[in-house]
Amino acid sequence: MHALRSTARVLLLLFADIAAFLLARATLNVVQTSHKLEPLDAATRWIVPPLGSAGGWQMGGALVVGLLIAGAYHSGDDWRSIRRIFSGVLLAVGLVLWRDLWLRGIAPVVVHYLTAVAGLGAAVMLNRFVLDRLIARLIRIPTFHSPAERVMLVGDPDDPASQRVRERLAHFGVLEVVGWVSPRVPDLPDVPVEGPHEVLGSVDDLWNVLQHNAVDTVVLCGLVDDAQLKLLMEAVVSAGVRLLAVSRYDRLGWVRPSPISYRSLSFMELTVPSLRAQQMWIKRMVDLLGAGLGLLAISPLLTLIAIAIKLDSRGPVFFAQERVGQGGRTFRMMKFRTMRVGADAEKAKLAHLNTSGDARLFKIPNDPRVTRVGAVLRKWSLDELPQLFNVLRGDMSLVGPRPFFESDLATYREHHFGRLGALPGITGLWQVSGRSSITDFEEVVRLDCEYIHRWSLWLDLEILLKTLPAVLRRTGAY
Repeated sequence: MHALRSTARVLLLLFADIAAFLLARATLNVVQTSHKLEPLDAATRWIVPPLGSAGGWQMGGALVVGLLIAGAYHSGDDWRSIRRIFSGVLLAVGLVLWRDLWLRGIAPVVVHYLTAVAGLGAAVMLNRFVLDRLIARLIRIPTFHSPAERVMLVGDPDDPASQRVRERLAHFGVLEVVGWVSPRVPDLPDVPVEGPHEVLGSVDDLWNVLQHNAVDTVVLCGLVDDAQLKLLMEAVVSAGVRLLAVSRYDRLGWVRPSPISYRSLSFMELTVPSLRAQQMWIKRMVDLLGAGLGLLAISPLLTLIAIAIKLDSRGPVFFAQERVGQGGRTFRMMKFRTMRVGADAEKAKLAHLNTSGDARLFKIPNDPRVTRVGAVLRKWSLDELPQLFNVLRGDMSLVGPRPFFESDLATYREHHFGRLGALPGITGLWQVSGRSSITDFEEVVRLDCEYIHRWSLWLDLEILLKTLPAVLRRTGAY
């Protein structure tokens, strides 16, 4: 049954991917041959890949090879993984357009590469999403005679962590939970319970339980001793049943365990995504590229803002403050000056106007120290733009926790220091979640730590895309 399911999965995915390729190919053909696009013919030829290189059958073959190498046909959630799918598409398009790179030059090929990746990747994702939903619906139909996987859980059914595993397995309805096996001798209820809450026996009775229940997969979601684990392994191997063990770190969803061996001893390395060296290098390269291109693009705007600040009030254009960065190291954060000269010295006198009630989140609506130009800059968050120079220097990142004052560290509790685990950012989860409207310091810390625990390039891109709407909404901007 497991072999049949694996074969059916691969064949269905191949069918869906070929359909996605044909869909993208047909769309490309329509774009290239449509008479309505004739006025834009030159632009179309520049943006849209030629049908021969990007729409030929060699692209279909390369797509299957790329997805296969990227692991996008694996079981579990791997075949649904956006990262694996787009990695396969990136490889496939690169294989096909590699020859064109030397024949047609780098500029048009790079444009065609990005266009082909976007179109083909979207088509594959759409087809796989439809396939996933279709299978989930068909399995719920009794007359379909669904090959739903029958799952038996090993653990305490009253344990909240074990219950969470059962709920997550049963959520999409593609797995059928037949009951529980308890690590200890269970106390059976007076009234028998049938279905996914039924206790079928103990681990010591596992041989009989497997014999009398058509089980495909056993999920170990609780702790068992070594003798019980040995018995469990022997039973499932003899019965031809698959055994899955829920990681004990599952309740810490942000921990990334990975197996590692030292001198023949096996360990599980526990880390978070933002602390891996290769991830830090990738993030740094993206920061350098984004900050460099950003400064070039907005240099006229920076000049206009500088002139407006000079004409509006006496004092320098830029304002630098000591802030705390990664690991507690201090740096001078750059901003456009939005207050009159000497405003920092007046902070103590205005403490009673702080709306958050927390000195670590010092925010005053209609702050009397803010200049006329400064009010406009704060309203649209334009005062933050010089922090792109901090990104180039390596003090900050485009996305990350918000930097705070060094004096705040004296009031930190142990869990607050978790927000120092990454470079501070110009924008972040706090900013796109409400900025100054969030007046609970614990919530700010939670959002910063959540970003560090969940870090990925996709999360950075998501936050960057949400930043502009958050600025336009001007929620909490003062």
